[in-house]
Amino acid sequence: MSKIIGIDLGTTNSLAAVVLEGTPQIIPDGEQHLVPSVVGLSSNGEILVGQAAKNQYVLYPNSTVKSIKRKMGSEKKVLLGKDEYLPQEISAFILKKLKKNAEKYLGEAVEKAVITVPAYFNDAQRQATKDAGEIAGLEVVRIINEPTAAALVYGLDKEEEQVAMVYDLGGGTFDVSIVEINSGVVEVRASHGNNQLGGDDFDRLLVDHLVKNFMEKYNIDLEDDSKALARLFKAGESAKIHLSDYPFAAIAEEFIAKKRFKALHLKKELSREDFNSMIHSLVYSTVDSIEIALNDAGLKPADVHKILMVGGSTRIPLVWDVVEEKMGRQPHAEIDPEECVAMGAAIQGAIIAGEDVDAVLVDVTPYSIGIETAEFKFGNIYDDRYSIIIKKNTVIPVSKSEAYYTMHPEQTSAEVKVYQGEKKTASDNILLGSFTFDNIPISKTEEPAEFIIQFDLDVNGILHVSATHKDSGRKEGISVKTSQIKLSDEEKLNAKDKLSSLEISEQDIAFPLLNKAESLLRNLDDIVEREELDRLVQKVRTTAREDEKAFEQSKEELLQKLFELE
Repeated sequence: MSKIIGIDLGTTNSLAAVVLEGTPQIIPDGEQHLVPSVVGLSSNGEILVGQAAKNQYVLYPNSTVKSIKRKMGSEKKVLLGKDEYLPQEISAFILKKLKKNAEKYLGEAVEKAVITVPAYFNDAQRQATKDAGEIAGLEVVRIINEPTAAALVYGLDKEEEQVAMVYDLGGGTFDVSIVEINSGVVEVRASHGNNQLGGDDFDRLLVDHLVKNFMEKYNIDLEDDSKALARLFKAGESAKIHLSDYPFAAIAEEFIAKKRFKALHLKKELSREDFNSMIHSLVYSTVDSIEIALNDAGLKPADVHKILMVGGSTRIPLVWDVVEEKMGRQPHAEIDPEECVAMGAAIQGAIIAGEDVDAVLVDVTPYSIGIETAEFKFGNIYDDRYSIIIKKNTVIPVSKSEAYYTMHPEQTSAEVKVYQGEKKTASDNILLGSFTFDNIPISKTEEPAEFIIQFDLDVNGILHVSATHKDSGRKEGISVKTSQIKLSDEEKLNAKDKLSSLEISEQDIAFPLLNKAESLLRNLDDIVEREELDRLVQKVRTTAREDEKAFEQSKEELLQKLFELE
């Protein structure tokens, strides 16, 4: 029997997985796993899918379609070139690329798939998803709920009488599901959510913030410039991702606009605290869905045995904190939240095909790791507090950092004590090591000194700790050995003709950039600019055959030059 692949058709990213020798594996898309859920039309009339389409979005936003999952089940058509497409037809382009990736990876034809949908999807949305698969040339043997897939990949189907809550916050949809496992059967008992809530909305709020700041500074509305807006969304998404692991993100977009023939640049440092305030109300709105799902299932938070975090947006620290606060215990995210649904779908496909599936094993931190801090409360100083930087059960290797302050502006030294454990009092945990940061400059603003404490934990359990004084950039640190890192022991038809007539471009993601650059070269009068642009074009072509890192850098240089010239 041919392989049945599992597909997570997402709002922001999609991916496929397959079970090989009893273990679910992600099917790669070149050097990466995720396939951006973006479809575009190049100036040559070629269909671009995935990273190629996402790359051209900043140059040709009006010829690119994103977040089509939010329109699934509706009759709202989107324009791509001169043709209109239904949501399931656009989704079919994405599914066809995943199908081709799978065939290349397996070396055989792939004809069947299990595709996941949010538990909160209605019948029309589910049927549209199935139609998309069939248009792409796949027999959709099963449509399963994303929380069911998550439960399967965590091996919950092999445990008896357990209740799990799956909190699924992706790029465009959100749902929370109460899943009951009984005698190996996984059943969704209750579900609630919002099909118009996800990371895209967080990006929108961040972009609104940048647009407002730029308007206040230059009296120019970037909303009126589709290309500038596309650049802001790209920068905003990158900043959002960075803030999941670090307390600050720098946003720098040069030549974003011009005024009286003068180039204007957008430069802004965004703190995690600023970002949290932007998304606070949206994140806390998910608590309502948790309560409704629990009430519908007739359960209280204490009745839930395990909380599973699914979807890329669950990496946002505020999201994690809100769920932990509501449920009274730490959630689980040992398996990549962006990959676990596709892996679960692959497991369902293997079960249908009669294959045996082994548990999914991952390397995680067995204990939380943090530092000793102090806090002001009711006019008093309370020391020996424990501030966790890396939570227990975090997949390794991992890098995380947080911002901390000295107790007072005149403080010239600070001791950093690193602990491992779960107790709220620092000294009740295991002391791993400490170091002192001396000669702290006295603050001229009479504000406490700010430090960035960074933890880098490698696969061997070696923890590298650094403290960086934010103003001066001076750094001190140590390396310590944590407890032995252990593997987790948990068991883890017309439309089709239209699609067939359009070949999806397999060109490199640099294609739209080169196409745009060569077009400009033909019409550029300035000899110096022509030579510089031609040099960058040749650099992209050369590095594409030599070095991946240099290739990425040369593409960024070319992209920046194109923005400057336009």
